Amino acid sequence: MNMIQKAKEQVAGLTLRAYQAAAAEGLLPEGVEAVPAVEIPRDAANGDYTTTFCLTASKALRRNPREVAKILTERMALDGTYFSSVEIAGPGFLNFRLGGRWYADVLAAVESENKDYGRGDGLKGQKIMVEFVSANPTGPMHMGNARGGVLGDTLAEVLDWSGADVWREFYVNDAGNQIEKFAKSIEARYFQLIRGEDAVEFPEDGYHGDDIRELAQLFYDQHGESFLDRDERERRDAMAKFGLSRNIPKMKADLERYGIRFDEWFFESSLHESGFVADTVQLLADRGWTYEKDGALWLKTAEILAENLRKAGKSEEEIAKLDLKDDVLRRANGFYTYFAADIAYHRNKFGVRGFDKVINIWGADHHGHVARLKGAVDALGLNGTDRLDIVLMQLVKLVRDGEVVRMSKRTGKTISLSDLLDEIPVDACRYFFNAKPETQMEFDLGLAVREDAENPVYYVQYAHARVCSLLRTLAEEGHTVPHAADVDIGLLNSEPERALMKELASFCEEVRMAARDYDPSHINRYLMSLAAAFHRFYNACRIKGENDGVIAARLKLAEATRQVLANGLGILGCTAPEKM
Repeated sequence: MNMIQKAKEQVAGLTLRAYQAAAAEGLLPEGVEAVPAVEIPRDAANGDYTTTFCLTASKALRRNPREVAKILTERMALDGTYFSSVEIAGPGFLNFRLGGRWYADVLAAVESENKDYGRGDGLKGQKIMVEFVSANPTGPMHMGNARGGVLGDTLAEVLDWSGADVWREFYVNDAGNQIEKFAKSIEARYFQLIRGEDAVEFPEDGYHGDDIRELAQLFYDQHGESFLDRDERERRDAMAKFGLSRNIPKMKADLERYGIRFDEWFFESSLHESGFVADTVQLLADRGWTYEKDGALWLKTAEILAENLRKAGKSEEEIAKLDLKDDVLRRANGFYTYFAADIAYHRNKFGVRGFDKVINIWGADHHGHVARLKGAVDALGLNGTDRLDIVLMQLVKLVRDGEVVRMSKRTGKTISLSDLLDEIPVDACRYFFNAKPETQMEFDLGLAVREDAENPVYYVQYAHARVCSLLRTLAEEGHTVPHAADVDIGLLNSEPERALMKELASFCEEVRMAARDYDPSHINRYLMSLAAAFHRFYNACRIKGENDGVIAARLKLAEATRQVLANGLGILGCTAPEKM
């Protein structure tokens, strides 16, 4: 239950009913349809909720805003509502103050919804795919994959909590140039094992990592020199298949360790083998969006994008400055490009599997591909402009003791996801990487393992453990957590107690906004605020030694806080420890 939304709706309703009553009495003109905008003031001294209705409607009402405000407040019926008072402030703001009923309902909502507290139905009925990580299967996953994995997984979770039917997908690029290069790299190392490194030149554009050497050695251990004289195509196909058969399970294992599980690993090769790529390109041709030049088949990308830009209000002069280019779909050698396969993949998402919305998590270096892919989906008649959303994430910079860390001590190469998880707890990795996607982030390796309040995940988890310790101690003294209906809400009347209950109410709204903004870091910031509010409450409001009514009320508030902390940590894929 979103108690923030319920309070806002009630303010809007009270204001409209007061206006309607005044209009019926002839004090204000009838027929004004301004919708009251309701906000939460930054300063609680200005009330808990405020509306600017009197200011925005004053012209239509032909009255000074403060006059309108006075007429409305005199007709406000607050009995039985969440509010104890309404006051006029400034040029005509109406400031509402919450009463005990709202606070009681917050605790009751946390109790009744329990592990589901924070869930909403704003996206109910929407079938949404989140495609993320989709790392190249030719080598180990790196820092970008580590960040993209958490952002995608947590975004999928907040969408699920907002009522959507969510599907997590990993797109395996197991076809095309990079796989050919992968096979040639293993082949070269295989030849070097047999003939010596000096006797075999390694491809300049090949994959030079030690993982390729290891795959070549494993292939040799299994097949010996039997592939030395095989047909080149047969040999490379076998080596690519062998390499992928080892790399992909390793990727799955690393992601499982990271707490990420996909509903499907979708293979690019299936699109080619089924003829779906060729069929998709033919569909674009049938729609008049392709042409042939230099033996290749091209997509009229520039024309598609220019049309979309015109719809968005751009002038011909602005469009001309962009120097838009067309894209090759099928090369002169008959092979389809990666872009053609990507278009087919998204046709499959929308046209075959029927997703209402598709969200891709990409690195910021792919920003130039966003409009092109959306436009291609538009050209297929599938409305990529509105149905395909791309979240671009910035790079990660690893630091230790203020110094940038670029290499793994173990391998001498860029730090992989596996390397990172060997050093940093999964909870810390998931919490830290769930930063605002569009901001470049620093991952402080030293901070991530600290066990003090400077480490944000420790700070939040410690708040949960602190509540658990409190509940255990008081249970040993015979004090159990009461039902919300048995709590005297009037006993929770201090500023720290009221502030903590407001934070509990905010959780539903933060989940909603995280889904709305495609920014799951809303949950990180919220948990820090909730933990801080609990620590202030704990330090200011004594529980042990108070009378039974106060103990019961504060125990209920502490237990509600524990539940919401656990729910928020669960969304992030972090544990909620009971002891630390």
